[in-house]
Amino acid sequence: MPAAKFDLLMQKPTQLFFLPGALGRTEFWHPASNLLTYPASRIHVTWPGFSGIPADPNVTGIDDLVAKVVAQLDQPSAIIAQSMGGVVALLAALKKPELVTHLVLSVTSGGMDLGAFGAEDWRPATRAEHPDFPDWFTSYHEDLTPKLPTLHIPTLLLWGDADRISPVKVGQRLGSLLPRAELHVFPGAGHDLGCTFADLVAPLIDRHLRS
Repeated sequence: MPAAKFDLLMQKPTQLFFLPGALGRTEFWHPASNLLTYPASRIHVTWPGFSGIPADPNVTGIDDLVAKVVAQLDQPSAIIAQSMGGVVALLAALKKPELVTHLVLSVTSGGMDLGAFGAEDWRPATRAEHPDFPDWFTSYHEDLTPKLPTLHIPTLLLWGDADRISPVKVGQRLGSLLPRAELHVFPGAGHDLGCTFADLVAPLIDRHLRS
């Protein structure tokens, strides 16, 4: 293994970034975050223009959300992301792999063709229910799969076997592409498992961050 990759794997994160999903619900990760025992500062990232967060004229798309995260990566960090937040997490890690020590991707719902895995298309309902939200997530269709094998970052994949938006097969596909990925499947869990199964999720994240 190249020395640079080995050095990265030996790092421990000193800050934890929590990324919400396409609805920008920052509170989504609060239950799991509050249960973590790993000693690091916690940063709950917001999406401008979503769920009551004021719009920012300097943020006009996914690339700007990625830049918002990357700008704060100034020390060894772990990124913990829900659903479409996982796309932002992966893009940020691709830009600054030397500072992202760990990834936690919960039911990632983009970055590949999910239709090939029988996934339910969440975009029409989201547009209908939240017509005032920016369309940055609902219009995003980039295929990240060719780039993922370059990410030698320990990655915990969290999936539920009752998730119709991001079926377990999506997690399995990510696990086959990311060189250091571990998939954990929760029986009976849906797309909100990061919040509703917080008491089970937090110990897994703690163990992952200490690995």
